[in-house]
Amino acid sequence: MRFSKAVVKHRVSIIVLTLILMIPAFFGMVKTRINYDMLTYLPQDIDTVIGQNELLDDFGKGAFSFIVIDDMPVKDVSNIKSKIEKIDHVETVLWYDSIFDISVPMELLPDELYDAFNTESSTMLAVFFDTSMSDDLTMDAIRGIRNVCNKQCFVSGMSAMVTDLKDLCEKEEPIYVGLAVLLACITMMIFLDSWLIPFIFLASIGMAILLNLGSNYFMGEISYITKALSAVLQLAVTMDFSIFLWHSYNERRTHHDSNLDAMEEAIQNTLSSVVGSSITTIAGFIALCFMTFTLGRDLGIVMAKGVFLGVVGCVTILPSLILVFDKPLQKTRHHSLIPNMDKFSKKVLHIFPAFLILFIALIPPAYYGYNKTNDEVYYDMGRCLPEDMKYVIANKKLSDEFDISTTHMVLVDSSLKPNDVRNMISEMEKVDGVKYVLGLESIIGSNIPEEVLPDEILEIFKSDKWELLLINSAYRVASNDVNNQINSLNDILKKYDKKGMLIGEAPCMKDMIETTDHDFKVVNAISIIAIFVIIAIVERSLSLPFILISVIELAIFINLGLPHYLGQSLPFIAPICISTIQLGATVDYAILMTTRYKFERTNGADKYHAILTALSTSIPSIIVSGMGLFAATFGVAIYSDIDIISSLCMLMARGAVISMFCVIFILPALMMLCDKLICNTTIGMKSCLNNKA
Repeated sequence: MRFSKAVVKHRVSIIVLTLILMIPAFFGMVKTRINYDMLTYLPQDIDTVIGQNELLDDFGKGAFSFIVIDDMPVKDVSNIKSKIEKIDHVETVLWYDSIFDISVPMELLPDELYDAFNTESSTMLAVFFDTSMSDDLTMDAIRGIRNVCNKQCFVSGMSAMVTDLKDLCEKEEPIYVGLAVLLACITMMIFLDSWLIPFIFLASIGMAILLNLGSNYFMGEISYITKALSAVLQLAVTMDFSIFLWHSYNERRTHHDSNLDAMEEAIQNTLSSVVGSSITTIAGFIALCFMTFTLGRDLGIVMAKGVFLGVVGCVTILPSLILVFDKPLQKTRHHSLIPNMDKFSKKVLHIFPAFLILFIALIPPAYYGYNKTNDEVYYDMGRCLPEDMKYVIANKKLSDEFDISTTHMVLVDSSLKPNDVRNMISEMEKVDGVKYVLGLESIIGSNIPEEVLPDEILEIFKSDKWELLLINSAYRVASNDVNNQINSLNDILKKYDKKGMLIGEAPCMKDMIETTDHDFKVVNAISIIAIFVIIAIVERSLSLPFILISVIELAIFINLGLPHYLGQSLPFIAPICISTIQLGATVDYAILMTTRYKFERTNGADKYHAILTALSTSIPSIIVSGMGLFAATFGVAIYSDIDIISSLCMLMARGAVISMFCVIFILPALMMLCDKLICNTTIGMKSCLNNKA
């Protein structure tokens, strides 16, 4: 009680202190760097990542792009190339005039080399940057290239994609928050008993969100997915705690003359009630931290921190605001639009065997669809962007004009004999889908010694330690074809140089596929085990964790199985995140009903009446909570042009509704079936078996 008394006594000071903390939190949020490159979250000890670092350290080359130029005279192309070379952090621009003077007709080039960089209507420049793929300086350089070039020029490559993604995110993110706030507010006004309380909730949760986003500054950077989703998720997940405090406060007002005394009890009751529910949610997010693909850790830390701050805000900031605005809050109260659920609950229990049959019948198709969806995810981040983005147009142009979908880079020991390099190139060019391999040996041939080449040409492809080769492939990133191609190329490379490295977007994506496939299994297992243990401790039962988790897992299987039956493909990160988020966020619905069932059972009610009371009293809270999560995420899912954001939000919105229905209809049926088992395996409930109606 000391804590609740202190909050009530210092309510004005709490509001003032929170407003003061908003100032550094705002600057912390603004100063936190946002990372838009998924490949940076790969483990640092794999060859592709080591190779990227070697390329940057040894050659001074990090990011790489192709620029396609349509219908332009050779002289004008040379002028544009010169302008691009002057842009900050452009390390090398490779084109025809890098090797020969433009007075020499391009048609005199060997056919293979001419065809590599030219078609009937287009020519192509290869650009290297001296900064990494997702560095802010690289993105500035991409924008600089686009400014220098005209509408006849198309800039492709991972850095161009990251640049477009950043610009689109920065445009959309304020609208995400606006939509989540608007729809959550409308939902609360409909389902709660006050017209004003939704705005108090949003003020309290908004302060906790800003504190969370501001504290991300100490992490150095967060991913764009974390930034886009954290505010929306924190609003949706912590809204339950606010609703619980409001209901508890109004209930206790009827028993106290002083609203201050009522709030003290409400804070105490809320704190003890939301601890168990918040721990399961936090556990779901912490499970993401066990991913070796460290995007999970990024999202997990930020969201676990957000839920914790949401709980703190719910028992400090929110009670203070409610007490300060108590008079207008009471004047604007109205009857809840959710009707009494006694009759509905009786009907549900009357046909509970039908819901048991439904539960069993849904498991096979839901689980089948769930497994198929996991097999059908995509890893090509370019697919996340709308078709009219500059990067997407440029990639299509590169594919249509030059039949190039991705470019690999090979780092091979610079001491390897030129003849061995030529043999290796010859073998690599025979691999399915390889258009050509570009290196010193393929440019100068076997008749021209390296010594006669200018230093600026040699430096493009060779250092004291490594020689660089470019391999252009007709296969799309993250496809089975390109992954098989990478395996074949690696086999050839290791035959000539065991320490050689194949790097680039497609090899990194292949590593990402293998890494996240392992992560999915690990994270899923950890989240289920952690939440099982928490429920077992909170409910002091061995059987209830199995029952509650089985209900929510069915909801997850249905949610993630639907994309397969609807013919949809999800971005790879969606199933991993949704499995843990949906479990952690919606198992609270089941815990709420179970806690009331146990209370009624231990206080003398028989099985039927205990479950009936638990169901009828829990349904309003479950509906408000489920619809709140749905409202906060559904608008973003419909609006966002970034498929990874849209898919995650749609899965969260749909998952909230599916979990809500599963808890309302299937959980009571399982309780009716397993009541004797629950009583025998739950501490303090054995005597309940003697309760009679």
